Amino acid sequence: MTKQFMVEFELPEDLTEDFLALIPRQRYMINELLVEGTVRSYALSIDRSTLWTVIEAQSEFEVMEIIAKMPLAVYMHPHVSELFFYNSPELVHTFSLN
Repeated sequence: MTKQFMVEFELPEDLTEDFLALIPRQRYMINELLVEGTVRSYALSIDRSTLWTVIEAQSEFEVMEIIAKMPLAVYMHPHVSELFFYNSPELVHTFSLN
């Protein structure tokens, strides 16, 4: 059974050219994970200091394995919390009247 984990990443204050160059690869990977359902949400604070994502995985160890594969992993400091529940519109079943 999969669980949901909220991951809060602290991002560096100074965004170096190396960091910025990896953003397209990071976005590509996140988009792939969104499509497959591993990542449920992905958000960046307006000041670009914090990134939040909800990840579905079997364990916190699996979450850390996913994070380790991210192009920006060496720049991000994750804080992982297992969620009791995670609700979103796409998880609510809707009925068609047709």
